[in-house]
Amino acid sequence: MTTLEAPLAPPRTRSRFREWWANPWGRPRFLLLFTVLYLAWSIVPILIAIRFSFNEGRSRSTAQGWSLRWYYEDPDLSVWHDPDLRAALFQSLRLAAIAVLVTVPLGVALAIGLTRWRGRAAGASRAVSLATLVTPEIVMGTAFLLVFTHLLRFIELGTAAQAIGHITFSLVFVLIIVRGRLLAIGPEYEEAARDLGASALQAVRLALLPMLVPAIVASAIVVFAISMDDFVITQFLSSGTSTDTVPVRIYSTGRTAPTPALNALATLTLAITIVIALVLFLVWRAVRATRGQTGSAVEDFAALETEPGR
Repeated sequence: MTTLEAPLAPPRTRSRFREWWANPWGRPRFLLLFTVLYLAWSIVPILIAIRFSFNEGRSRSTAQGWSLRWYYEDPDLSVWHDPDLRAALFQSLRLAAIAVLVTVPLGVALAIGLTRWRGRAAGASRAVSLATLVTPEIVMGTAFLLVFTHLLRFIELGTAAQAIGHITFSLVFVLIIVRGRLLAIGPEYEEAARDLGASALQAVRLALLPMLVPAIVASAIVVFAISMDDFVITQFLSSGTSTDTVPVRIYSTGRTAPTPALNALATLTLAITIVIALVLFLVWRAVRATRGQTGSAVEDFAALETEPGR
């Protein structure tokens, strides 16, 4: 062997390397690297957009100091003083609140009904309930527009039509989340509640709903985020600039002469969504720590035996 030749790896080392590379059940090889790359690809552009929302100048590509000018200091162009931007933010919050308040109870009731249904048409009904999940949103937006302009003319385009569209589109997400939780729980707790003397409604209210709280909170967060982010259905059902939401306003203004006020508007939307999700999560944690996941149900069942007339 000459001095320029590198020694070959020992056979045992090569064998161990092949086993490590070919073992699908071993330790992840590049998981940390791919995770870091994914987070960088997803988060860094958002951080850049947030950075320019605090820009002192009008540029959205060159850093020009730090300022709150585009949030409220500019008397004409800031989010707070621009009536169109402010109205878009309030419209997004209004639609998201309506969607959460209506969609979550409907989705929970629909999930319980479809999961506990044992009739002949149960399977077909469960399949049909997922239709909106595989339907392109632009198809739904077009369908809603045709329905409201030709069939249900008493529902005018604007907030009412947009709210109905958001509720219909996001209902399937509540159904999937809550039904997954129901399948994990099983019917045993309701049967035990009935054996202890509870009625069917009491079994659902006292035994099932407390265990569905994590799924209900997760559903509310998802529905709120989807409604705040929706563009296609909102645009189709809008009645003008007065009912534009944040995504629609960013799209329409971004094609003309945008200022960092759009970055500020997007940053406020992101911050509000994160705060709402965090508040719901903390409320769920507080309720769970105070009462426990099943403790309240057990106490209520025990109280049933002491009710007058039983």
